[in-house]
Amino acid sequence: MDNVKVIIWGFGAMGSGMANMLLKKKGVEIVGVCDIDPNKVGKSMFEVLNAERNNHPEVILTNEIESIIQDTKADVALLCTDSFTKGAFPKIKLLVEHGLNVVSTAEEMSYPKAGSPELAEEINRLAKANNVTVLGTGINPGLMMDFLAIVLTGACEEVEEIECERVNNLSPFGPVVMEEQGVGITVEEFDRKTEEGTLAGHVGFAESIEMIADGIGWKLDGPITQSQEAIVSSVYRKAPFAEVEAGNVAGVRMLGQGMVDGQRKLNMIHPQQVEPQLEGVHTGDYIRIKGIPNIDMSITPEVPGGIGTIAMCVNMIPHVINARSGLKTMLDLPVPRAIMGDMRDLIEE
Repeated sequence: MDNVKVIIWGFGAMGSGMANMLLKKKGVEIVGVCDIDPNKVGKSMFEVLNAERNNHPEVILTNEIESIIQDTKADVALLCTDSFTKGAFPKIKLLVEHGLNVVSTAEEMSYPKAGSPELAEEINRLAKANNVTVLGTGINPGLMMDFLAIVLTGACEEVEEIECERVNNLSPFGPVVMEEQGVGITVEEFDRKTEEGTLAGHVGFAESIEMIADGIGWKLDGPITQSQEAIVSSVYRKAPFAEVEAGNVAGVRMLGQGMVDGQRKLNMIHPQQVEPQLEGVHTGDYIRIKGIPNIDMSITPEVPGGIGTIAMCVNMIPHVINARSGLKTMLDLPVPRAIMGDMRDLIEE
């Protein structure tokens, strides 16, 4: 069997991280990379990564995705360009209409019917019409504050309430995420943008809450509620894609709630900031299930967001290729697991 052939669209922090991970795996090869950064276009992927080529085929970055699609016979595209389903949709449409399976890092794509039900239906239709599969996943949403909680309920006779908390370091993420979180701006600008509704904060609470509710059979009462407040730094902080002066915004504390039968059953707590250790903040992932039995899970420090997102997308490639065509979520596919052998061994003929 030939190697699994992968295209990467978007070569920022996540896309380049996936490339580095794929270069270490057996039975898979990168056949094309698309990015709009003029400082990268026309360069060798290995030069951009500062990595040895060894026996890997040469890949030159281009800003023309159509030329990659036409010149390669790829099996799957890793789409690392957007956070919202609306932004990812035209790219997904182009890829699936050319017969490519898609794994998207867009947070809303983890459970797109939560925020964009019509687009979700259209993606599902297009994927089935072209006999390919589309999945959105990552560390959060995709695993830590939704799918993992659902898995843990498998040990419960009854579930009364679920609380997911993730205290994490934003530093590994790229400029798009920094902008969404308001990292580096003044508190006044943060408050203004929050009031205007132009500051996204964490994207994914609606998706996580609906995934959990659907996963265990709860019917939500009305819309999901969310709130956010600035995490203000008292010290200077510097991350690869952001700089924060003392007194400015280092991140955002997000809260989300879902109601079932008139009671608050789903609680999301998510403070995230760059370089939290500079002010003594310890990161971690926590899932608390009130039920029969009670379950209290903690992972400290956090599962790193950058590495986790990269690994989730790469490790789901075989499951996406094997799946029946259509739009899928983490609820629909086999559980994620590390691929330590040859990726081709996981592909069903």
